[in-house]
Amino acid sequence: MAPSFWQIAIVAVLVVLLFGRGKISGLMGDVAKGIKSFKKGMADDPQEVAKKDDEGKGAIDVTPAEKKDA
Repeated sequence: MAPSFWQIAIVAVLVVLLFGRGKISGLMGDVAKGIKSFKKGMADDPQEVAKKDDEGKGAIDVTPAEKKDA
């Protein structure tokens, strides 16, 4: 049994009442930014990324120093 038009309309109205238009539009904007970022990341050439890593400082040691107790 598929939902009817009225059932979908009632659910849509409840969602807008609960979350408000501002939150929904903000959420859709964040989703769009995420999709664009993902597509950009997928389009990057892996060889270019490796070349940029070689030109940089390389790996940075972020291990916390050991505390010496007296």
